[in-house]
Amino acid sequence: MAITGSGSLAISFSVFVISAAFLPKGAAETVTVEGQNLAADNVSVIEGETATISCRVKNNDDSVIQLLNPNRQTIYFKDVRPLKDSRFQLVNFSDNELRVSLSNVSLSDEGRYVCQLYTDPPQEAYADITVLVPPGSPIIESREDVVSEGNETELTCTAMGSKPAASIRWMKGEEELTGETTVEEIDERLFAVTSRVRFSVTKEDDGVSVDCIIDHPAVKDLLAQRHLEVLYKPEVKIVVTYPEGLTREGDNLDLSCIAEGKPHPHQINWMRVEEDVPPHAVVTGSDLYIENLNKSYNGTYRCVASNAVGEAYDDYILYVYDSRAGEGAPQKIDHAVIGGVVAVVMFAILCALIVLGRYFARHKGTYFTHEAKGADDAADADTAIINAEGGHNNTDEKKEYYI
Repeated sequence: MAITGSGSLAISFSVFVISAAFLPKGAAETVTVEGQNLAADNVSVIEGETATISCRVKNNDDSVIQLLNPNRQTIYFKDVRPLKDSRFQLVNFSDNELRVSLSNVSLSDEGRYVCQLYTDPPQEAYADITVLVPPGSPIIESREDVVSEGNETELTCTAMGSKPAASIRWMKGEEELTGETTVEEIDERLFAVTSRVRFSVTKEDDGVSVDCIIDHPAVKDLLAQRHLEVLYKPEVKIVVTYPEGLTREGDNLDLSCIAEGKPHPHQINWMRVEEDVPPHAVVTGSDLYIENLNKSYNGTYRCVASNAVGEAYDDYILYVYDSRAGEGAPQKIDHAVIGGVVAVVMFAILCALIVLGRYFARHKGTYFTHEAKGADDAADADTAIINAEGGHNNTDEKKEYYI
């Protein structure tokens, strides 16, 4: 795999597999052409396979049947073959059918075959033989062997020597791509089809397959496949190995820099942003170790990783707390529990108030003393007292007043 330039992300291509499954032997598209009492079928056949021509008579009156080739030469007269081409073989002969097979069909055999019935007037029916030629194995080529992430690459797929012209589809993983197709006639009735596809690449394309799929009536599942190999700059992450909690004065600090890229980063550097790294800090490979921390070490520590494609970094902000920071801290109060208790208490008080209110409302009334009986019609208080039951008839007696 080649790399061109230190700031580029690259792709290289490797051929994976080419597979094809041809149509079953003798497969044909049949279209019936009728002429009065005589009928024949059109036939589509793959080059190299066998075609069958059938001349059928509905109601034969002992008339002679013969088969002619596109040049009007007699292939069979009844059950006799005048034509010296052993590829033609008699399959069936009767009063109602003359059936002939043609093996190892080639493009030169394509054309209109004639079934003749010697009646008065003579009858003819036609069987058109169409020869299908499958394309060869597709070939994929790339414009360049490497390409930077975010840039565009171009792939070309060619299917040679087919009849009719093949069609080409592109798939990148599960995504269908749109290509530009050109068709060229390269030989008598044979075609070459070329398709070009362009797309931008990302690091996520690494390992993704690109398929050139050929569609043709003479073949199924014909494709060429390549896998993308993508080069991309590193991804960097700083992990605190020690301590697990707060960084306090007197503690040690251990940081690990994890960098992944393709190709693997060849250089990892530690630095302190806008300041020097403490003199007794120790860098071992991708790890940074600082012992006996103090507040003068506060700052931003950066890990920078680079490969042939580019560089990337991650930052860690160090803040050194007092040596006793976090100790003796009050226990955390569960405010949810407190809120629940308060709600229950308030609900209980509210229920008690409602019960008491209903109780006093039911026992509310007006009360009279016996001293007031008979005083309702008195003109004044003195008279009311004198007239009251239980009687105070002597006006010189002691009076009681109620306010």
